[in-house]
Amino acid sequence: MTRFIFVTGGVVSSLGKGITTAAIAVMLEKRGLKVSIQKLDPYINVDPGTMSPFEHGEVYVTEDGYEADLDLGHYERFSQAPIGRHSNATTGSIYSAVIKRERKGGYLGQTVQVIPHITDEIQKAIVRGAPKGTDIAIIEIGGTAGDIESLPFLEAIRQFGLKLPKNQVMYVHLTLLPFLNASGEMKTKPTQQSVGKLREIGIQPDVLVCRCERPMTEGMRSKISMFCNVRPQFVIQEQDVATTIYEVPLDLVEEGLDRALVQHFELPNDTPIDMSDWEDLRERWANPKGEVEIAVVGKYIELHDAYKSIYEALLHGGAAHQYKVRFRKIAAEDCADGNIEELLGGVSGLLVPGGFGERGLKGKICALRWARENQVPAFGICFGMQAMVLEYARHVAGLQDADTSEVDADCAEPVIHLLESQTDVTDKGGTMRLGAYACRLIEGTKAAEIYGRDLIFERHRHRWEYNNAYRDRLEKAGLVSAGIHEKGNLVEVVEVPEHPFYLGVQYHPEFKSKPLAPHPLFTAFIGAALVYQATPAHAEEVAQIENR
Repeated sequence: MTRFIFVTGGVVSSLGKGITTAAIAVMLEKRGLKVSIQKLDPYINVDPGTMSPFEHGEVYVTEDGYEADLDLGHYERFSQAPIGRHSNATTGSIYSAVIKRERKGGYLGQTVQVIPHITDEIQKAIVRGAPKGTDIAIIEIGGTAGDIESLPFLEAIRQFGLKLPKNQVMYVHLTLLPFLNASGEMKTKPTQQSVGKLREIGIQPDVLVCRCERPMTEGMRSKISMFCNVRPQFVIQEQDVATTIYEVPLDLVEEGLDRALVQHFELPNDTPIDMSDWEDLRERWANPKGEVEIAVVGKYIELHDAYKSIYEALLHGGAAHQYKVRFRKIAAEDCADGNIEELLGGVSGLLVPGGFGERGLKGKICALRWARENQVPAFGICFGMQAMVLEYARHVAGLQDADTSEVDADCAEPVIHLLESQTDVTDKGGTMRLGAYACRLIEGTKAAEIYGRDLIFERHRHRWEYNNAYRDRLEKAGLVSAGIHEKGNLVEVVEVPEHPFYLGVQYHPEFKSKPLAPHPLFTAFIGAALVYQATPAHAEEVAQIENR
């Protein structure tokens, strides 16, 4: 039978439940177990697809086309768990399902209430999130213990635990041990109070994972154990990592979380697990050969989580070469003011990510033109690819009025236009071209060389697309259509062959990159940046900047 682990959080938000959940999955998979992971979010949006990145960070897209919480990206980067539309449920999706059933008379005249109807629907979602054959299902509960929004979810997992034997359900609670500079000590009281909140609801944590800046003493462990009614060996320290979040699975194994899982679930094999691949990754991250600086020019640059998967994929590409990647984050609007050299001078590569709407488009085009004309490796993703096409159309192909109908519906030269399948769409949520689609790479192109095959499947999230009416003119000007979705005859990849790396993709390759399996496009992009960095011209440019 499937066993279940419920991960909750306390004291403050943003403690890293998603990373801890993903790390638990790594440990279990190392024992040969099939794992599923799910995130239950307490917000009323049906999914995060309509949220601004400033509100909630990036929208992560699954292979089957679901717009999901960014924590699903952590799950997929760390583990091999199958991630799809049933891996995420929200208050909005739960209530929508219940209300829809009520409107159809599905409750046979009953008064529909939070208990049992909403909590029952949450439990159904939990079961759907654990596919047949799953050994252990890990479910992360969003929010913080004590939040009113999370109460139905906590009540649902309390009820769920009563239906199974104790050794088939585990509650893991992540808390914070704050350090007070004034007194020079860490405090356990917030953890005690957080556990108290859970116990009031009826949930007794089996394991406490304690986030801390400094090492936890054995005296603190004993105190937490006594006041929180958790065995000492199940009070686990999770100290802030020194180098990268990908150290977390290693640290938690060393702290005994793996042994706690084995003991609680009465797993048959208590031998140490082989973490050598993660240890090798940590070594490459801790001892890089050098550094490479990449400029990221985006619309939502102020919030790191808005481009979370982009940054992670760049780091993966750097690790593949054993180089540390430094980010120069630049607001796209600033690039439109004419000080491009001051903003971008000295970088070894430029990446322009997605971002809907007019704001920042002019700056993205200016930055891309600078990279193309100065032979600096440039990578455009989604709207970044569209900006790349517009830049080339205006400044090389002679289409000075080239624009996107997303910004100007009546533009004279709609080089980027609305997909035909989107013309009658009115609802905003879950209606874009979403999920994995096939792309045929053209033989002899840089893209085909990078992938090493001619057919790929990548994830999309867009409504606008390269207009085929301009394809011949742009190709004659030197912008190669390197990848095509054959069924819809849609251009998915463009590149300039004479440039060291000037390549754009309509899809989101960052969603398929993992630290142990970097995406080939990001590996190739960082490789091109390293080649550019080694040129005498770049070294001279950096020296001039440093002497200013």
